[in-house]
Amino acid sequence: MAGGGFATEFPASDYGGSLTTSVIVTCFMAASGGLIFGYDIGISGGVTTMESFLRSFFPSVLKKMAEAKQDDEYCMYDSQALTAFTSSLYVAGLAASLAAGRLTKAVGRQAIMLLGGALFFTGATVNASAANVEMLILGRILLGFGVGFTNQAAPVYLAEVSPARWRGAFTTGFQFFIGVGVVAANLTNYGAARLRSWGWRLSLGLAAAPACVFILGALLIPDTPSSLLHRGMPVDTARAALRRLRGSSADVDAELNDIARAAEDARRNEEGAFARMVLGRRYRPQLAMAVAIPLFQQLTGVTVVAFFAPVLFRTVGFGSDGALVGAVILGCVNLASILVSAFTVDRLGRRKLFIVGGAQMIICQVAVAWIMGAKIGADGEAAMPKGYAAAVLVLMCAFSAGFGLSWGPLSWIIPGEIFPVEVRSAGQAISVAVNLGCTFVQTQLFLAMLCRFKFATFTYFAAWVALMTAFVAAFLPETKGVPLESMGSVWERHWYWARFIADDNRSDDSKVNINIH
Repeated sequence: MAGGGFATEFPASDYGGSLTTSVIVTCFMAASGGLIFGYDIGISGGVTTMESFLRSFFPSVLKKMAEAKQDDEYCMYDSQALTAFTSSLYVAGLAASLAAGRLTKAVGRQAIMLLGGALFFTGATVNASAANVEMLILGRILLGFGVGFTNQAAPVYLAEVSPARWRGAFTTGFQFFIGVGVVAANLTNYGAARLRSWGWRLSLGLAAAPACVFILGALLIPDTPSSLLHRGMPVDTARAALRRLRGSSADVDAELNDIARAAEDARRNEEGAFARMVLGRRYRPQLAMAVAIPLFQQLTGVTVVAFFAPVLFRTVGFGSDGALVGAVILGCVNLASILVSAFTVDRLGRRKLFIVGGAQMIICQVAVAWIMGAKIGADGEAAMPKGYAAAVLVLMCAFSAGFGLSWGPLSWIIPGEIFPVEVRSAGQAISVAVNLGCTFVQTQLFLAMLCRFKFATFTYFAAWVALMTAFVAAFLPETKGVPLESMGSVWERHWYWARFIADDNRSDDSKVNINIH
């Protein structure tokens, strides 16, 4: 026992088999769902700095920019209407993710991913053709439904089809495609900014491209063996799907028996999954992580930095083009660090990456706060010298690398792998809803925070990263290499969470079952 973890005795894989082309292609297609979320994250901040967009929909912001003096550096973009355009997507996504938890039980994870891609495509076309703010918000709501469905289904799909030995690497693929989407969006914004009158329409409309990629990918992959059995499909159908994924050398029947046993337990406890997840003592460890991990991910500040990177870099002294280039560089660094995480997460484990990445992020955020406080000042009266502006870019890149190594991919890996199958859809829905709900609050408040907290905004986020790193060290057990069907043993052996499992076993969960039925 060390801190919050333990040295797992599970082998890398309980069922043998090799890494097949089928599982690689299947995971690649499913992970491409991250493209739509990443593209939206990257596109929003750039579009909201385009003069043609602001002139068409938010002229008051453009007027404030024209009238801004040096003492307005922190505040020129502070507009609740403008941030509502960005953040409205996440309210819709929150609602969709909760609905997806129930729909998944009826139609399967593949169908939910298809529905998410189709809704995102529709939202992109509405936004590109928007003639007023109402159309913009409608498009954002449709995009939000697409993001909510996709983010609920794709990470769990990846966890269910991946061999235990490589589950972390494959699930990291979702965050990798989020990073690809962010970089693609930043490059699109850089080119579209030169189309003075309709560049924003191009940026928003091209969101349909990643949606098409994801829809095509979802059409070409089967549902997971676990989802097939859970929905009452024939065992032979699930066996054929599992054999394609694992290859002929794997002990498919042994793994299928474990999946079937878990699916049968899930069917017996099918009603009231959300209630059991929230009220059942045995699920208290998973519920804590379902809330804490996505909440803490957003409180790193990285999402709002990604949204508003062009705005941030303009604040510290970059010109309009320079700010967009800085955002592209930031996205590329994040992408590279996600690749590093993919190659190390199943070797070093989840906890080490959380702690190392967290320490790196704290140092960078404190340094950015110090530079901005010393060179712009609390009242924003001074201009940022170019050398220090470059230092801020370097530090933000290092911060992004720390996030891409740790909280970025791991915030999708951990919730996707810790839930028992009977509450897996409900648990993932709660996790995604917390993520999107917190993103809504963050995007709605960030520009106001930057205006009022000034450089201390980054100190605020650094304090949260310190808290969450301590939380992981104390309470998150190591899950690398543990088969999904054996994940319960992880909590039974943990120094803190074991008491909830033991108490629940003694009481046989009778009170919760009475409340549900």
